This record gives sequence, C-alpha cells and structure tokens, in this order.
Amino acid sequence: MKLIRFREGSKEKPGIIINEEYYDLSSFGEDYDEKFFENDGLVRLQEFVNQRKQSLPKLQGTPHLASPIARPSKIVCIGLNYIDHARETNATPPSEPVIFLKSTTALCGPFDDVMMPKNSKKTDWEVELAVVIGKKASYVEESDAMNYIAGYCLHNDISEREFQLERGGTWDKGKGCDTFAPLGPSLVTKDEIQDVGNLRLWLKLNGKMMQDGTTSNLIFNVPFVVAYVSQYMTLLPGDIISTGTPAGVGLGMNPQLYLKEGDVMELGIDGLGTSRQTVRAYKS
Repeated sequence: MKLIRFREGSKEKPGIIINEEYYDLSSFGEDYDEKFFENDGLVRLQEFVNQRKQSLPKLQGTPHLASPIARPSKIVCIGLNYIDHARETNATPPSEPVIFLKSTTALCGPFDDVMMPKNSKKTDWEVELAVVIGKKASYVEESDAMNYIAGYCLHNDISEREFQLERGGTWDKGKGCDTFAPLGPSLVTKDEIQDVGNLRLWLKLNGKMMQDGTTSNLIFNVPFVVAYVSQYMTLLPGDIISTGTPAGVGLGMNPQLYLKEGDVMELGIDGLGTSRQTVRAYKS
C-alpha cells in the first residue's frame, strides 16, 4: 500500500494511492498515528480497502499532501551513515551509529515550502531513506528487526550547519527548525519494496544533480539501525528513523554552497516517489 495524508482547509485526512490515483479514506475513521499502527492498522486498512475498492471517493486534481504520518512521538536520525558523506565533511566514519533527534514540529508535507530559520546563514539539504516503525520496539535483535518496520518514506533532512556545528552542544539545534523534515509523498508499506538495501536516492538543486547514491552504501544497514536504536530508547508505533544521507551536501563542497530564498530542491528514492520544496526566507 501507499498511504498518504492530504489537506482540506485546516484539516488533514488519510488517503491512499491505488494505480497512481488518489483516494480519500476518511471513512476508515482513523489517522495514521501511533494508535493506528499499534492496533494492526495496516492489516485492518488493507481489509477495508479490499472490501470498498469500487466505492472509495477519488480525489480530484492533485491533492495538497501533508506528511504521510501524523505527528510521531519522535524522529530519530542517523548521522554520517554513508562513507562518502563522512569523508566529504572531513569526519571520521563512525564505528557505531551517530544518533540525534529531530523535533516533531519540523515535520511537514513533501511539497511544502522550507523556511530558513531566523538568522540562518548555512541551511543545507540531505536526501534520506526514512523507516517507519510498525510496533513497539525495545531491545530488538537485528535478525528480527525487519518485523518491526511498517514501511518507508522519502525524507529531506534539512540542516542549518552553523546552528548544528558552530554553536556548541549537540547537533539537534540545527536539525529541528520548523519545516526541516519534509516527509513523503507517501508511506510505502514494507511489502512493496523488494530490497531496501539497494535503492537509489538522489537530490537536485535548481535542476542540477547534487546527490546521487544508493542505500547499498549505508555503513549501518536498516535492520542494524533499527536494532541499535532500540537498545537506547523504546521506539513506538509510527516513530521515524531517518537513515543518513549520501555525499553531495552543501557543507561538503569547496567552496561550500547553502540554500537561499527561491531555491528549489527536488528529490526521490526508488519506489518511494519524489518530492519538491521551495526555499523561503524566515517570516514571523
């Protein structure tokens, strides 16, 4: 399944993509949130769709997509998880995963504008594969980790590098600004992806290819990351783990290149669709 959430006025509603057509699933009566995943929501939703496939209301035109996941309890990110990215930023490839958190208030839709934060000088892009947790996970074994995954999403891990690296403390302050986590277009369930360890991911800035990598180059693969994170915190249904970015970010360039108002980022991952964000200057 490919699950979406879309906006109608101030409301966000659940939907689904079937044969490239968008359908309203408001009649299902649940949002795609922790409670949904915790209570076998994907199984129940598949049954609901199978029974009503011919009568589901089709969305007309192009819907205004929101994040495919209602606000999760946390967004966990893995830093420096591609060797080429670690090297381009002059960082030593880690011997264990680097973990940081991204605020849930950063979450936004796949085609929403990205707003540079107040006083930003070094806002950067990062295309990433995001994993959506399907059931409560604590002290999971790597061999069992895939059983805790509901599906996958495309994620742009927007980062303010001065806040992240030059202002002291942890990375979190450069990662959690409003609009810094465009997610989607859809949540693609695990069964739709044959090999999550061999997906192309890419990002263009103003039409120019900046990142072009593959998840086969992850230092720590998806099951390892899920198991590892679960040793340090309980992962709840609907939580997101973003697995890192390949080379090609602005921080790693010489001279460095950062986003400015009007820039357009387009990005995609095999099987997970594409997204597009326009950069806007801070407005209160």
